[in-house]
Parts: sequence; C-alpha cells; structure tokens
Amino acid sequence: MESQLFTWEALSAMGGASLLTFFIVQYTKKLMDRIAPGLPTDVYAVIVAFFVLIMAQLAVGANAADWRVYGLAFANAFLIAAAAGQMQYKAIRPPGKDEIKNG
Repeated sequence: MESQLFTWEALSAMGGASLLTFFIVQYTKKLMDRIAPGLPTDVYAVIVAFFVLIMAQLAVGANAADWRVYGLAFANAFLIAAAAGQMQYKAIRPPGKDEIKNG
C-alpha cells in the first residue's frame, strides 16, 4: 500500500493532476486576484495545471530537454484545468441541489 496520497505517477494522470490543480487554484485564488487582478481564473488554472504536469513528468524520468514533454503538458493542461473547473462547479452546485428546490 502506498504511503502517499499523491504519487508522481498519479499526478501524471488526469484524476491526480486535476485534483491537485483544483486544490492549488482554490487555496491561492484570492492571492492571485491581488497579485494579478486581470488574470482570469480559467487561465490561472491552465498555468497551474501546466506546472503540475511538467513537475510530474520530470519526476518520473522525462527528459527535460525534450520539447515534446512541454508541448504535451501544454495541451493536457487545458483538459486538466477543465476537469478542475468541473470539480469547482460540482462543489458549488452538487447534483440534486436544484431538483430539491424545484421539486
């Protein structure tokens, strides 16, 4: 059994990367709003996801000089940020919440 909640392999996958991105964005959003007031949260989430993916890939042995690592991390960062945004949406509006009000 793993002794860590996150592993580098888990952070390389969609679930782990999106969960960590969600947590980082949630805990640092107010600070970022003060530092960079014009930066949209969605763009900030893509930036966070990119760095999470880069760190995870380098930690599991990817070649830091290989441009493909960065290209793929950039493309996947949008998917990870979207998944993290969906987590935020579900946290604010859990399934069934609107049905109870309307029912």
